[in-house]
Amino acid sequence: MRIGYFLSSEEYSPAELLEQARGAERAGFEALWISDHYHPWVDAQGQSAFVWSTIGALSQVCSVPVTTAVTCPTMRIHPAIIAQAAATSAVLHSGRFCLGVGSGEALNEHILGDAWPQTDLRLEMLEEAVEVMRKLWQGRFVNHYGDHYVVQHARIYTRPDTPPPVYVSGFGPKAIDLAARIGDGYICTMPDADMVRRFRDNGGGDKPCQGGFKAAYADSEDEGARIAYEKWPNAALPGELSQVLASPRHFEQAAQLVQPEMMKRSFVCGNGAEAHLEKIDKYAKAGFDELYVANTGPNTQGLFDLYQREVFPRIR
Repeated sequence: MRIGYFLSSEEYSPAELLEQARGAERAGFEALWISDHYHPWVDAQGQSAFVWSTIGALSQVCSVPVTTAVTCPTMRIHPAIIAQAAATSAVLHSGRFCLGVGSGEALNEHILGDAWPQTDLRLEMLEEAVEVMRKLWQGRFVNHYGDHYVVQHARIYTRPDTPPPVYVSGFGPKAIDLAARIGDGYICTMPDADMVRRFRDNGGGDKPCQGGFKAAYADSEDEGARIAYEKWPNAALPGELSQVLASPRHFEQAAQLVQPEMMKRSFVCGNGAEAHLEKIDKYAKAGFDELYVANTGPNTQGLFDLYQREVFPRIR
């Protein structure tokens, strides 16, 4: 299993993300995820830079593959523009760029005043958006008149030798089936073997499956849980709230239902290698090919040292 690091655009400034990318590569992480948001989940996270600027800068400070986890190419930015951004990113990263896509959250995608669609419609839009992008990556002039998008006389001139792969995020059955049908790979943040099996059985076959989890490195498990509760209480919210709430204020209100102890179920807290190894083993047994770990709080170097010293020697 390839182990990568997850850059949280919602919590760290662009300069901090670049330094984390350097540190992750030095520590032995083999790839990067980076989130693409317009807003943070809650104000305590405090950041949310334009991801495409950061991705360009990453190409100058590290040489590991980069995947967006995930971009929503349907509402906030037209898929023709995402296609150009992804093509340029793939050129800058010498082909080591993967476009991870998903159906998005109202938190980020409602900002232009459009109505937030129901799940089935969001998936339909996502499928057409991927179709538009793949047409544009062929390098010809494209005219597309679809149910959701129009493209007229558009051609992308700056392109990589090979179009970037598109990995599709999915949690519900319909989204997983869509990922299996149109994706070059699958993205999920739950170590759920049934989800991976559904992806593979419904057309995904042996395509790569990427997973991810969050950590809060600290001197103790309780201190890690405190940091996680301060920065990411939204991680413990149940159900579809993360898809439908429209503002960081709404997430802060909902997070009042979350207790600090609950964060230990959502995060690997503290400084012990065993908890990380157990989490990695869960994803491996579920059938994932790649796994990305994110750290919250100020102790990212501590997490890098832990992996370099105790985790990587035991799994490689």
